[in-house]
Amino acid sequence: MARRTVGFRLMTVLGFVGLLVLTGTAKAKQDVQPARANFVIILADDLGYADVGFHGCQDIPTPNLDALAKEGVRCTQGYVSHPFCSPTRAGLMTGRYQQRFGHENNPKYDPNDAVAGLPVSEVTVADVLSQLGYVTGAVGKWHLGAAPQFHPLRRGFQEYFGLIGGGHDYFAVGPDGETREYFIPLQRNTIPERFEGYLTDVLTNEAVAFIRRHRDAPFFLYLAYNAPHTPLQAPESWLQRVGHIEDPTRRAYAAMVAALDEGVGKVCAVLGELGLEEKTVVFFLSDNGGPVSVTHSSNAPLRGAKGSVYEGGIRVPFVVRWKGALPGGTTYDEPVISLDIPVTMVAVAGGAFPEDRKVDGVNILPYLRGQQQGPPHKSLFWRTGGGTSWAVRSGQWKLVKAGQQEEELFDLASDISETRSVKNERGEIYEELRHQYEEWNKENIAPLFESPRPAQRAKPRRQDGSGAGPAKP
Repeated sequence: MARRTVGFRLMTVLGFVGLLVLTGTAKAKQDVQPARANFVIILADDLGYADVGFHGCQDIPTPNLDALAKEGVRCTQGYVSHPFCSPTRAGLMTGRYQQRFGHENNPKYDPNDAVAGLPVSEVTVADVLSQLGYVTGAVGKWHLGAAPQFHPLRRGFQEYFGLIGGGHDYFAVGPDGETREYFIPLQRNTIPERFEGYLTDVLTNEAVAFIRRHRDAPFFLYLAYNAPHTPLQAPESWLQRVGHIEDPTRRAYAAMVAALDEGVGKVCAVLGELGLEEKTVVFFLSDNGGPVSVTHSSNAPLRGAKGSVYEGGIRVPFVVRWKGALPGGTTYDEPVISLDIPVTMVAVAGGAFPEDRKVDGVNILPYLRGQQQGPPHKSLFWRTGGGTSWAVRSGQWKLVKAGQQEEELFDLASDISETRSVKNERGEIYEELRHQYEEWNKENIAPLFESPRPAQRAKPRRQDGSGAGPAKP
């Protein structure tokens, strides 16, 4: 009897232990959350629409960008929300037309200016992802205000390395104590830091290091190169690689683009090395079209350049890669816009922007996958100078008011170069698009600050420090 009692007790204990093990295993399975996607935004600065191989460029080598496009979805009608630097960034960070909150110009570099920057009332994609448990880091050009309240570390980013203002020399030249913007030290978080080497390479190395540090956590990396923005400066080694280009200005620009391309390759390579390619959504785009007359960049066959609401100012190279989740080597031909990027990221992460404000971007992932048909947007809008220039696109039609010129209506399906206005022949379409713009513009406010006048802008120097202009070939 005693043996039977002992045996029964032993079986009971073992059964209880087994139940604990099974229960613990089940609970552990419940506690394990599915891996969340990482996000990398790579933003070029003043890159021409036609200056990448996947858009037909022949004289500038961009093998890494071409590979990214081949592995991802190339958006043939990818737009930004503004034709120059800072406003595009304000829209990219918020998913909202920046005219809604008055960020329509470039802020001057002034740490004491409490107005010239992304309003603190705006919620950034980094804010939302941080609340969702992401590690957020920004590397490169900020250009969303120089006052402390506009700093990346106060806008949802947990780590920062880069230039707070709108530009910087690419080499560590200039006297110590230089106060002009293009020689102001970079910042690591909030601590000034000078760099050695070529700035594009320095930013690339910082981005790669961020990915390595946070390989095991969901992360968001915002890599905003200042290349190929002026000053046109490049290492001699890169200038030699594009030595076939006779125009010295375009040669310097091309060398900068090629160096940027190599940086993109290194970022993609570390994602592959760490097994993160299928866990990471990579977005690549430029902040606006190329400033053709300044850098001899090319936006062909598009009309216009940086600063213009014609296609050349707002249509940019635009690629989305998510291996295993998006069909590689495909194109998406409906219009998308940079405002869609933060909204897509937050949706993929399982979150949402606050409901107390209108968000203009949409989650384009179902469209890129072919799960949802039709255009993501009924219409897209642009406004500069508080309304001195504006444009609206709906379907194949685009209405443009460029400064003092008369309003023009273009059929982009047959006239991508915007050469012939059909406003008089298509009066009903003109009236409809003008009405759409007027209704949209009622929701906007006047610019909160003006762009700095030429005398206020930093004057970049060449590599040899002898004045503005391209580096010596």
